[in-house]
Amino acid sequence: MAKKPISSNSHKASAQPHYSQSARELQAFGTVTATMPLQLEEAVRLEMTEQLNQLLADTITLRDLYKKSHWQVSGATFYQLHLLFDKHYGEQNEIVDTIAERIQLLGGISIAMAHDVAELTRIPRPPKGREEVPVQLSRLLDAHQVILSHCHELAERADKLGDDGTNDLVVSDVLRPGELQVWFLSEHLVDAPLVEAEPLRESA
Repeated sequence: MAKKPISSNSHKASAQPHYSQSARELQAFGTVTATMPLQLEEAVRLEMTEQLNQLLADTITLRDLYKKSHWQVSGATFYQLHLLFDKHYGEQNEIVDTIAERIQLLGGISIAMAHDVAELTRIPRPPKGREEVPVQLSRLLDAHQVILSHCHELAERADKLGDDGTNDLVVSDVLRPGELQVWFLSEHLVDAPLVEAEPLRESA
């Protein structure tokens, strides 16, 4: 009986790890899979994934700006802001994951690497060194404004295109938490007395 030829594609079980593997990309960045049972046209999914990747790049940058501020904050409000910045970092990290998963769900490819984020983000790059607290807060607020402005535009566009899932994500998971963080940051920039209140003045 003739032996059956062994196919070149067959794999023999082995405990030896396979190192240094490479292959072609399964899907190119900037594309979406041709068919997805989501009741959304391919053109809609393509536009939404492009917009969401922009939102993702800016959100990753904001998240990392919070961590930079957490590490480098100093002064009389160090303890409060050190904890607040880290809390906001954690919340932004969850938002990052939510946006990236939505992109993948729509059949697209989410950005992931730091150099890709740096190329795409619209948030200005801060200096490497330590800055004063008011400057740190202002940088964070400016970054939030970039994202919140985009959220309003993207939510409206998603609604117009019938992408209710993206609309809900942008409003519920990005816009509202961002607005709350803006409030917490802004209150730290109020010039209010800490020890002695201003005396009441009698009206004329």
